[in-house]
Amino acid sequence: MKLNISRIDVFPLRLPMKQNFLISGGSVGGVDQGAPHVYVRVVDDQGVEGWGEARPSHRWSDETLESVVTTLRRYIAPALIGEEVEDLQTVHRIMNREIKGGLHTGQPIAKAAVDTALHDLIGKRRGVRLPGLWLGPFRDSLRLSYLISTRDPEEAAEKARQAREAGFRGVDVKIGLDPRRDVDVLEAVKAAAPDLFFRVDANQAYTLPQAVRLAKRMETLGVDVFEQPLPAGDLLGHAELRRKTHLPVALDESVWTPGDVIRAVRLEACDTIVVKCTKMGGLTGAKRCGEIAREAGLELLGGGLTESTLGLAASAHLFNYLGIETPVDLNGPFFLKEDPVREGPQILRGGEVRLPDRPGIGCRVEVADVERFLAE
Repeated sequence: MKLNISRIDVFPLRLPMKQNFLISGGSVGGVDQGAPHVYVRVVDDQGVEGWGEARPSHRWSDETLESVVTTLRRYIAPALIGEEVEDLQTVHRIMNREIKGGLHTGQPIAKAAVDTALHDLIGKRRGVRLPGLWLGPFRDSLRLSYLISTRDPEEAAEKARQAREAGFRGVDVKIGLDPRRDVDVLEAVKAAAPDLFFRVDANQAYTLPQAVRLAKRMETLGVDVFEQPLPAGDLLGHAELRRKTHLPVALDESVWTPGDVIRAVRLEACDTIVVKCTKMGGLTGAKRCGEIAREAGLELLGGGLTESTLGLAASAHLFNYLGIETPVDLNGPFFLKEDPVREGPQILRGGEVRLPDRPGIGCRVEVADVERFLAE
């Protein structure tokens, strides 16, 4: 039976945070101001609903809470009413027509919320869990990395010790917050947690000469992967960095679309691609990016934008489907004090995520709590 989209509701939220979160570009959320999130509810003709999430961050990308909301309410939602729920190809064609792309798909974070909500709706309608939509097996667990974001080597060491003692298998260290202290921070983390998977993320903080010097030092330290050291558009610079170091290079902000993956492969710009549902326009684009990268012989890392439990669950299902074995950077629950999801994944000791055995994404969103966190 053909079912159409009857309503798309957009909820701008300000979720409370229990600790501040810094990247090289600045704060992406804090205890005082909370963090911007946008929940989207898509409802079909028979009243079945699916939920998706956008996590804008103007210090990480060019989308804001305001731009995501206006894009969805004024352009995308009106254009999609009446379209078939399960025709995701047409849905994306319409979204990309309404908001035209440039160097990447226009407003992908906004579009990701719609795509994810439709996956949730389709799974509920069919009575299958998210991986079943891709004809993949359901795996009920996933490992998270422990995020360390501080300029202080002593604090970094303490967090690394806590991660190791708690049973985490990997750490993700943000650098570029104070380039003068980056090496001190990394040495402190390695000394405190020498046996954990060591992922280092610069969020575009460096020039090529700086990145080369730092990469050579990280080689001796035993860092496992160097993520996005140079500006997003500098694929040739990343390729040059790879020629000057043996440290694997991962691309995140450089890769938003399947076309970006292909360009990175052609230019030999990386060893690893960071898959993020939100930046890649949702589960559809992220799945395609991951599959292309795998076929090209690249490694995959799983990442997020501090999404709430809803976004974590959707991404976790995809990362399991793609076979990502290293601990993934889905760190929202470490920073968020509360969100509107009342039934969903559970985070256990050591960063193990236990995924819900329910249709769709598997989360139950409490509408009263959505309304409680409204940012307008």
